[in-house]
Amino acid sequence: MFVVLFVCSFAASAQTDSIVAPKEQARFKMHIPAVKDSVAKQKAQKLPKSNAAKPVPELKPEFAGLALNSDSLVMQSKAKSGFIRQTAIPLGMITAGVLLSKSGFEKSLKTNVRNAVGNDFKTGIDDYIRYAPIVQLYAADAFGVKAKNHWFDQTKNLAISYILTDFITNSLKKNVHKMRPNVSMGDESFPSAHTTQAFTTATVLYEEFKDSSPLLAYSGYVFAVSTGALRIMNNAHWFSDVVVGAGIGILVTKVVYMLDPLIKWNPFLKKKEVLILPQVAANEYGVYMSYKF
Repeated sequence: MFVVLFVCSFAASAQTDSIVAPKEQARFKMHIPAVKDSVAKQKAQKLPKSNAAKPVPELKPEFAGLALNSDSLVMQSKAKSGFIRQTAIPLGMITAGVLLSKSGFEKSLKTNVRNAVGNDFKTGIDDYIRYAPIVQLYAADAFGVKAKNHWFDQTKNLAISYILTDFITNSLKKNVHKMRPNVSMGDESFPSAHTTQAFTTATVLYEEFKDSSPLLAYSGYVFAVSTGALRIMNNAHWFSDVVVGAGIGILVTKVVYMLDPLIKWNPFLKKKEVLILPQVAANEYGVYMSYKF
């Protein structure tokens, strides 16, 4: 009996060992690869991150700086080329006039012109046609011709250009002391104020209507050239005086229009019932104002 019980207990223990052992081995085998995989994953994740993180803070700012610098350089080059293109002709006129001043060429030209028109030739029409582009400007506004700017901005740019050119011209007159062809008229010949004013108003007209009405835009220069020619024919100015005066008028007005976005102030932009127009006579200045009720 005792032997039978011993044999049965030994068999039972052996069976339980056979059942438990595989489970423990399987559990042990499952945990080892899991630990290895997690360690491998951590290493795999750490390596790319450390390698990828190094160049990011070094390259991005450099490329961003290069992009910003290239954009600014492009904008600067465009602005520079635009300024050169706009001012090349008037600067060339001023340079040519300075070089020709008191030269034999303009002395012979003065003699030829006076011989052609007669020594007694005299007209005062040049006192008025220098303002013709102003009349054209506001007449076009009244008839609804599309302009670049609002009438107030037109007036503002015209006034600024007119004041600056008048100051520059009169300053040169008082410091250069060049005698006029007609000596009895004094020594304020250089440059021609009539011509400066004529080309100032003509350039304002051109800037306002060059895109919408080119014929109207260029027509102002007909009056400006006529003003300069009549100053020579009247024996009031030399050829160089007229050329420099024209260059100053064009140059200053071009610069004013380039800077126009910086001085964009217009209290009448939304008030279409108000109209203010300048009035210019030979030696008088005024303002005409109307209001629609």
